[in-house]
Amino acid sequence: MTFEVMLILSAVVFAAAFIQGALGIGFALIVAPVLGLVEPSLLPVTLLILMLPLNSHVAWREREEVDWNGAGWITLGRFAGTFAGLWLLVVLSGRQLDLAVGWFTIIAAGAALLAPRFDPTRPAALGVGLFTGVTETSTGIGGPPLALLYQHAAAPVLRSTVAICFLAGEVISLIILALAGRMETVQLLAAVYLFPAVMLGSALSRMTHSRIGGPGLRVAVLLFAIVSGLYLIAG
Repeated sequence: MTFEVMLILSAVVFAAAFIQGALGIGFALIVAPVLGLVEPSLLPVTLLILMLPLNSHVAWREREEVDWNGAGWITLGRFAGTFAGLWLLVVLSGRQLDLAVGWFTIIAAGAALLAPRFDPTRPAALGVGLFTGVTETSTGIGGPPLALLYQHAAAPVLRSTVAICFLAGEVISLIILALAGRMETVQLLAAVYLFPAVMLGSALSRMTHSRIGGPGLRVAVLLFAIVSGLYLIAG
């Protein structure tokens, strides 16, 4: 990657980390389409690595609000879905992966915007975990289904529970991707270079997350994700 590309990615990662820390979703929705446009070889490994410290910070910050029962069922489904996601990653070409990222982004963001209210029951949590395992392992995107499940919960519950589920799922996906030989040195180096942007954005969210108007910003993030997904498909 050139220095200019790294600066662009750092700016995008910084903004996405701030939004994720404030709302509980947004990082993968923003970063994945941009990576797909400028450096698709980094998906999904670099994205998954970058989310580890971000979600660790959010989960620890609001650890007392975690819905542990729901998180357990989501993680169970997440583990099962990981293998289907790995299969997609193996069989898809670069262009097909771009299309998958684009369509998964649009569908997930659209669902989060339009779906009616429903409660996080055990079957719903298991199903969301399964779907998230497929999409996050293959494209790096998994937030909207989780946000949809907890969209009517208190903001700290949404942020902390989604962060815990992300954290467990990312570890599962990275282990399986490494065992499958899908982890490369360039992906690890990119994560190291972009790590400061993640930490700065996450730290800033800690100072402002309680004062941000969640619903409006959430809609803005999801609309941005839809536009990014459309651009990736068109490319």
